[in-house]
Amino acid sequence: MIEMLAFLSLNFLLGFYLILTLQWYSYKFSRIFLHFAKPLWHLYFLFIPYFAFIFALCDGNFYFYFVIFILSLLYGGYLYKNLDKKLVFTARIKRYFLFLLFFTLIFMSFFWTGLEALIVTFLFSFFVEKINQKYFIKKAGEKINNNYHLKIILITASFGKTSIKNFLYELLKDEFKCYKTPRSINTFMGIVKDINENLQDDTQIYIVEAGAREQNDILEITEFLNPQICIVGEIGLAHLEYFKTQDNIRNAKLQALKSKRLEKYFLHSSTLYENEFYDEYLSDVRASLEGLDFKVRLDDNIYDFHANLLGAFNAYNISVCILLAHYLGIKIENITKCVSNLKAVEHRLQIISKEPKFIIDDGFNGNFNGMSQSYELCKSYQGRKVLVTPGIVEVNEEENIKLCKIINECFNFVIITSETNSAILQKYITLDFFVLKEKSQLVQTLAKLTKNGDLILFSNDAPSFI
Repeated sequence: MIEMLAFLSLNFLLGFYLILTLQWYSYKFSRIFLHFAKPLWHLYFLFIPYFAFIFALCDGNFYFYFVIFILSLLYGGYLYKNLDKKLVFTARIKRYFLFLLFFTLIFMSFFWTGLEALIVTFLFSFFVEKINQKYFIKKAGEKINNNYHLKIILITASFGKTSIKNFLYELLKDEFKCYKTPRSINTFMGIVKDINENLQDDTQIYIVEAGAREQNDILEITEFLNPQICIVGEIGLAHLEYFKTQDNIRNAKLQALKSKRLEKYFLHSSTLYENEFYDEYLSDVRASLEGLDFKVRLDDNIYDFHANLLGAFNAYNISVCILLAHYLGIKIENITKCVSNLKAVEHRLQIISKEPKFIIDDGFNGNFNGMSQSYELCKSYQGRKVLVTPGIVEVNEEENIKLCKIINECFNFVIITSETNSAILQKYITLDFFVLKEKSQLVQTLAKLTKNGDLILFSNDAPSFI
């Protein structure tokens, strides 16, 4: 009986940990074993419990295993309590746990390695999900093809995709029946799910954000949607860990142009694809804590625009939306009015309060250009400036070293919020800093280390498992 309990506990401990990490990394085993930010967790929750079980199985004494199991459970419970990205119990996850229970009961009376139930569960679960995916992909494809008047706009870039999507929606929604992918949904199956559940049959324009962490991710989305209009924004070093070189990132993003129905595309100069780029139509950008002013050339005329937004980089995001709206026939005066009414995208240089502390949330801005521009913006603040950041994730060390130089010029105090870049930031930041051990303690830390009149910038955000 004790062997059965050990087998059951082992499978559910390993099974819960694996499915949690797989959900974080889009159900890719390669990513959780090759790109996992905290590999020691694998030691604590996979290898130590498993080899303790094997030792107990050979020795016949399972008390040692249960000590390891209880310690893993306690430590895992402590970590899980402080995670900001817990397991979401989707239909897929519920099916997975039913399969795990079923196969654990089947293999309970005869096991050799202890992993039989877990391996079969994953094989069966992925097989079932593959069948489900094919059904949902077919259903979404039919829904798109049956709407003959639907125009699809695909947006991809290393960064700024969500901002461009939201700004473009605001510029088009009064002239067309528009719909955009919600939040930061930008994966193939996320888009398929969105189409099936949310896209209405009379939609005229569907604005889709497309992201990539592997070479053919954009191509898969492009071949499925075949968008009529594409925006390929700025190409940087985001996700360099996966693509290895900037050229690989650029080639992956430019796969958006392989659409069979492509009518028009707008490219940032960093794509190096042609001689005409949307950022060349932009000029005289002036950004301050009071707002954003810039000029855009349309039909050989120069037009002035003002937006109540922070950050010079937003002028680039807005400019391509202006060009596209103009291409679709929207009048200049209507575009100008919409731009002046644009609201900050949530967590992207969003002013939370001005008193008693000036708090700016830029948690979703995770690239060097955007972060450095936001730091220069804060530099003009007459008062103590506090930065809260994990640095830049999934890039090389050089990007964070460059960022540290700008941090040293623009701030008075830094709170480091992630282990990932902690060593680099501590080495190159010459200011006073504080290293936050647990993100759950951030509110108490800010209350203790900041005071009224301070400017506090939340710059980028890394989930606690990173």
